[in-house]
Amino acid sequence: MDFIIFTLAMGALIYGADFIIEESEKIALHYNISHFVIGATLIALGTSLPEMAVSISASIKGSADIAVANVIGSTIFNISLVLGVVFILAKKINPDRDIFAKDSAWSLFPILIFILMAIDGKLNFIDGILFLLLMASYLVFLISSNSIDEIDEELEKEKFAWGKSILLLVVGFVFVVGGADFAIDSASNIARTFGISEWIIGLFLVAFGTSLPELTISIKAALNNNADLAIGNIIGSNVANFTMVLGLTSIINPLNVDLSANFFDIAAAFIVTLMLVFITANKLYNKSAGIALLVVLGLVIQNSLA
Repeated sequence: MDFIIFTLAMGALIYGADFIIEESEKIALHYNISHFVIGATLIALGTSLPEMAVSISASIKGSADIAVANVIGSTIFNISLVLGVVFILAKKINPDRDIFAKDSAWSLFPILIFILMAIDGKLNFIDGILFLLLMASYLVFLISSNSIDEIDEELEKEKFAWGKSILLLVVGFVFVVGGADFAIDSASNIARTFGISEWIIGLFLVAFGTSLPELTISIKAALNNNADLAIGNIIGSNVANFTMVLGLTSIINPLNVDLSANFFDIAAAFIVTLMLVFITANKLYNKSAGIALLVVLGLVIQNSLA
């Protein structure tokens, strides 16, 4: 029964996030915002809502391992699986924006700061506030870097009604929050039934499920030759996962983090982030880079099953 509840709950999470993503994109396009900035802000925040809802719910219920593992696992899946698949499927990736020069640092800042904060074994209220300040600075940077030159001249502004958009956004939030609550309860029950640690459940089962919106949006964008949105979505989602998700979660309830016990998974999240920086620096947007990213995912899975 818990498996059925978990599946339905994850479906509600993804379905709700889809509502929020679509309406956010319509509003952004209406105001002539570039593809990358749309991907790194509204779309990224929308696709991070499942992680946020799940981690906050887990924190309230005292399942800190699920809350933190969800963010670490989502970072690994977002880069290794989502970008790996995007690089393999896309016929041609040639972003208009110089992602390395403008955005690569923002891939590294959040995870470096997370490691520094977690050395004492806990993320507390002050850490949460600092994470939110980092997110605010990232949003200011993105807004200031939104260049008219980066906007597709053939982009047609979406027609939309504010009333309808607000209604769908509210419906999306209800699905996301409700789905998260049921997902945590059922995931915890599954972990207890099979004697699996909550960290592993959060790292794989929950993190994979909450990464499905990023996977869907990025693959769709890549197939439509919109690599800027796909890569922007991943970078923005990872920033949001550490800053917004862990920030809000640790403000609500301090989180215990065992760096030594979970060293491999945290190191893997850091390594795939470094790989993303090297890929953008050398413009290795090709199938070979995609395979290399998937290899890291395979190593993470092997380590967890060992």
